[in-house]
Amino acid sequence: MIARLTGTPVARTADGLVLDVAGVGYLLRATDRAHRKAKEGREVTLDTYLHVREDALQLYGFAEPAERELFEQLLSVSGVGPKVALLIVSGSTPAELRRSIVLGDTARFIAIPGVGKKTAERVVLELKEKLGLEQVVPADAPDLVARDALVELGYTAFEAERTLDPKQRGLVAGRELKESGADRISGNACEREQPAVWHSLGAIIAKHVGKLIPLPLSITSKTA
Repeated sequence: MIARLTGTPVARTADGLVLDVAGVGYLLRATDRAHRKAKEGREVTLDTYLHVREDALQLYGFAEPAERELFEQLLSVSGVGPKVALLIVSGSTPAELRRSIVLGDTARFIAIPGVGKKTAERVVLELKEKLGLEQVVPADAPDLVARDALVELGYTAFEAERTLDPKQRGLVAGRELKESGADRISGNACEREQPAVWHSLGAIIAKHVGKLIPLPLSITSKTA
């Protein structure tokens, strides 16, 4: 097993990252964070996992041991191969993904391009009992109800959690939150939903971010 490589990134191809280690080029399929960590011309250390098949040996690269550990856990889920596991690990931080598994939050995984509903449900079902709740769910974790409310307003799951995270909240201005909340709602969604629903969503979010989100203009005009 090749568990770690230290070398210099020399190329990036459609198949992955090429790492030069003592004159030997290793092709790694890497996570997004591993790609960002591997700046060309600078020596870097990446954690790796060697996937063995009958017809090929493929190396996968990770920015930290926690990514590799989660990748290996995902491979134990029925129907999840290295390609899907890499997509999931690249979709968010290991801590956020583990918390979503423990909380049964399949929406986090469905939001990752290439991951379907059935795969998300299997990941949560098969890994939930293997992870310790106390280790992955901080006391100040964003409320899933508020997160889902923001998703209904057009945010991605990642953007919604960033908005609700107390550590990140100061980075999101109230003006940005209010404007994006109104701008991202399509006309079709406004036609389908009743004004009372949007008021409820705004109230839920206000509990966490301390600001009411105004109704879209199209709804406001209907209720005037």
